[in-house]
Amino acid sequence: MASQVSSENWMPENSRLEILQAAAESFEQRGFSATSIDDVARMLGCTKGRIYHHFGSKADLFAAVFRLGMEMNFAAVEPLTHTDASAADKLRMMAEEHVRQMVTTKSFQRVVWEGVELLMRGALTPEQRDECLRLQQSRKRYSALFRAQMKQAKADGALHYDDLSVATQVLFTCLNSPVFWYRPRIADLRKDQDAVIEQVVRFGLNGLGLKEG
Repeated sequence: MASQVSSENWMPENSRLEILQAAAESFEQRGFSATSIDDVARMLGCTKGRIYHHFGSKADLFAAVFRLGMEMNFAAVEPLTHTDASAADKLRMMAEEHVRQMVTTKSFQRVVWEGVELLMRGALTPEQRDECLRLQQSRKRYSALFRAQMKQAKADGALHYDDLSVATQVLFTCLNSPVFWYRPRIADLRKDQDAVIEQVVRFGLNGLGLKEG
């Protein structure tokens, strides 16, 4: 049974969302190449016809999961850029929400990561590559939200790093890491998630010289 994602106004209608949830878990378990529409249908407990009613191919389904994963991230993080907090405080809050996405919507975030890996390996058809490149633009816009706060926080004297591009890559490597190793402790899920988020964010931001608030 696919895990549940809270409904928001920017999310697909329920039938498509259920398919995307099942697809995200299937892709997370098997990877893009080894996952079939049959696998997704079995995960959801439906016929292939229901999936093909909404998505023309496995590649279309993968792209839709990738896109929704990024939309989840934007919805959680982008509003924080408009607060009156300092750049350092905004960055901390953004990092916390980003890691929360990594642990609460992990299946979707693994698909985002795999899409990047597929593009780097060139293991795509020309059409799939074009779609992945378009999706990559959303990741660049998302990364730019963090870069802007990092740049301002350095100007304010709150961060210390040499190269913004390197610092951004290192920070995201740390903040994204739960998609590879996090396994929730169901007995006390929220407490477990909060503890992971706090530790990952502290480790990532301390590496940029941000002192404990």
